[in-house]
Amino acid sequence: MAHPVPSAPKRTPLTASMGVAGAHTVHAPLPTVEEVSAGGIVVDTSAEQLPVAIIARLNRGGRLEWCLPKGHPENDEDNPTAAIREIAEETGIDGRILTALGSIDYWFTVSGHRVHKTVHHFLLQACGGNLTIENDPDHEAVDVAWVPLAELGRRLSFPNERRIADLAREILPRYL
Repeated sequence: MAHPVPSAPKRTPLTASMGVAGAHTVHAPLPTVEEVSAGGIVVDTSAEQLPVAIIARLNRGGRLEWCLPKGHPENDEDNPTAAIREIAEETGIDGRILTALGSIDYWFTVSGHRVHKTVHHFLLQACGGNLTIENDPDHEAVDVAWVPLAELGRRLSFPNERRIADLAREILPRYL
């Protein structure tokens, strides 16, 4: 006896309704800007505690952040020259480069674009000047202080700068 073959169910085409609630917004990627700065750690090697000049700035939220002095190279400046100038402008301390400490880079978003910033750090020996923020042409620094090298990591606001401070503490004895 033959068994009847069941007929295939009618297939209905699959459809999806995309209303406002189900729509996916496509975001165009933010334009990226590359920025370079140079600065570092300027140490008074004539003092027993090896004090380092650091600056305080107000972040966009109004919070005080202690950081290493740094800024953008101007015109045809190379990074070491920019570091010397920026440190002098922001701290009042003249320095001479002992060695490069390395570079850090990070990303942030501001005013509708992403910024990829690279900061080249140097270890400098203080060789003159007076601690002041009065020579900072951009008036970004709101305070400046000498901090013993051994305490620098606890005073700096940013982990990447604390790592630079650790490296400076490790290699400075080679230059004393």
